[in-house]
Amino acid sequence: MFKHVAIAAAAVALVCGTSYAALAADHQVKMLNKGPDGKMMEFDPAFLQIAPGDTVTFVPTDKGHSSDSINGMIPDGVQPWKGGMSQEITVTFTKPGVYAYKCMPHFTLGMVGLIEVGSNPPNLDAAKGVRLPPLADKKMKELFAQVK
Repeated sequence: MFKHVAIAAAAVALVCGTSYAALAADHQVKMLNKGPDGKMMEFDPAFLQIAPGDTVTFVPTDKGHSSDSINGMIPDGVQPWKGGMSQEITVTFTKPGVYAYKCMPHFTLGMVGLIEVGSNPPNLDAAKGVRLPPLADKKMKELFAQVK
């Protein structure tokens, strides 16, 4: 009996001692000229729901794209990111909220994406209030509809 309790206690200690980073997931978003649905200039997936501590790697599957955060559409106090043209960039998301991003050369064509970190994003209303070019705004409204 004592042996089973000792093993259980050791297992709990091991799990509790595991670093948060070890539990974090890595997600990939492809930057594409043509998405799986046939639409031009797409991030795939365009919407992600992830946990705090997860990372997202933006992969330039097709050349000529970037991933840049959109001003006013990330949580307060978070460092914005700006990927290079046709360059992979990895971003770690530690603060709950919504994070909107764009492909700079195709922003006006509606090449935008949205990441929800955690649930009940505190910056959702502020992000929804940011003005975007018409096609980007249309796409972003579709993405906001997926936020829980």
